[in-house]
Order: sequence, then C-alpha cells, then structure tokens
Amino acid sequence: MKRPGYLNILIFLLFFVASVSSVSAQQEVILKGAVIEKGTSTRVAAAQVINKRLGISVVSSDFGLFQIKAVPGDTLLVVKIEYSDAEAVVPAGKDLIVYLDRGRTLKEVNITGQTKKQELNDIKRDFKNKGAFYQGKPPFLSFLFKPLTAVYELFGRTPKNARRFGRYYETEMQQTLIDGFFNEIIIQNNTDLKGESLEKYMMDYRPEYEKAKNWTEYDAVKYIRESYKKYTDTLKK
Repeated sequence: MKRPGYLNILIFLLFFVASVSSVSAQQEVILKGAVIEKGTSTRVAAAQVINKRLGISVVSSDFGLFQIKAVPGDTLLVVKIEYSDAEAVVPAGKDLIVYLDRGRTLKEVNITGQTKKQELNDIKRDFKNKGAFYQGKPPFLSFLFKPLTAVYELFGRTPKNARRFGRYYETEMQQTLIDGFFNEIIIQNNTDLKGESLEKYMMDYRPEYEKAKNWTEYDAVKYIRESYKKYTDTLKK
C-alpha cells in the first residue's frame, strides 16, 4: 500500500533536520579567544562575548581571555562599556583575538596620567583606610599586641575582599611586567610577523612571569628571536 505524498515529505523533512543537527553537533567546539584593546597589548577584562547564532554569552576574564561554544562561521558580538562594539567570525581550527576600539564618548573619569600600578595602589590604600591594615593577613605578633585588629583581619568582610584584591594585584603586576617586554611593537621590530600570525605567536609564546621577571630589553629581544624561529619552524612542519 503506497503512503500518501504528504507522509513521504514529512519523513524526508525529519531525516533532513536530524542530519543537519548531527552535522552541527559534530562541528561545535569550545572556542578559545582573547579580547585586546586595539593598538595596544592591553587585555580587556569583563567584556561580554555573545554567540549571535546560539544566543549564549560569556564574560572575558581578568586577563581578557574567554571560552565559548561555537561552530566555525558563527558571528561573535563583543560588547564592553567605554569601547565600540565589535563583531568577529569564528575561524576553523584556531583561536581568535578580538580587538576593541575605545569609544569616543568615554565616562568622565580623572585620567591624569595614572599608571595601572598607581591605580591599583589607590585601591590598596582605600582598603587600608577601611581597616584592612594587613590586607587580611595579620602577622602573628598582632594577636598579642592588637588582638581585636587581628581578629577583624581574619574574619571581616573588608579584609576578605582585600585578600582577594591582593592576589589580583600581584597577578596583574606580573602580567604588566611581561607586557613591557612582550608586546606588538617590540615583536614587530624584531620579526616579520603581522596579522593572524602575530596574534597566534603572541598567544602561543607569551613568557611566564618567572622567566621574564629579571629580564632586560636585551633578554626580551633574545627570547623573541629564539621563540620566533621555533614558531616558524613549527609552521614549516
């Protein structure tokens, strides 16, 4: 007995939808990427990264890094206050760097040449003014001479936030030191890397703090040239 024509069409559509869903699921990956301020090596934290097709979003870390589900060809929208929105197409088989332009209408903030270290020191001073005298890590002798202060340092909310900030402060200062030796300008002055090749090299060969903490400019250039050779040799293979 022959099936009605509409039933054949319905069965065909079900098989088609199932096959498309299967292909999409196979191609879906966890994309790794970074958000960087255009023209600098400054990483942009707390930027919202949205996959427009899936309707999901994540927020970049303190170091401007993010991970999000995507399929090659998806469009990501990156949004951050004080920056212009940016869109980027997900590439196949590689990480993605999204560059953000600072918007023309910035908040009215007092930018009087403060460096990042000065700004962080201001926050540290603010914690001290609120009573976090030891940043949540009171020395042992303080229990003998200032017991109330020592107990507050261990259990108070402000000292707890001060401890968290202290860890962030140390990490951020380490990354800032690395940025001083390993940035686009120095790399482009000592290699012929540009565009995507430069981006991939910077992500793959960014030095650890323990390696860079005692560097001079000579050490940085030496590292860049040696790691650049490794990078190009790997590409050839």
